Amino acid sequence: MAFQIDLKTFTDSRGNLTVIEKIVPFDVKRIFYIYGVNDAIRGGHRHHNTRQAAICLQGSCEIYNHDGNKEDTFLLNVPHNCLILEPKDWHQMYNFTSDAILMVLASEYFDAQDYIYEPYTK
Repeated sequence: MAFQIDLKTFTDSRGNLTVIEKIVPFDVKRIFYIYGVNDAIRGGHRHHNTRQAAICLQGSCEIYNHDGNKEDTFLLNVPHNCLILEPKDWHQMYNFTSDAILMVLASEYFDAQDYIYEPYTK
């Protein structure tokens, strides 16, 4: 099941510095980011192998998640909050604010065969 982790952040008079080191539970092989989203729904899949870490660097969005047993909705609205998605987590991203930038770290290189588009039956 998907779960959230808080990223270590250092704050002082100069601003904030958030560190992603030894906290994501996989080796990162790919990084992508989603921005400029209108009212569209992104995602709509799960994976055979890929684990992901989603961080909304700016703005906010929501991620609906279903792992075959449990459904949850996560609000990502601070850049030090990270949502870990397991391969079995069928997810959709939506309600992006106009300034949202969602960065995703992935455990695998892109492979179209890794995607499963059929949602779980409720």
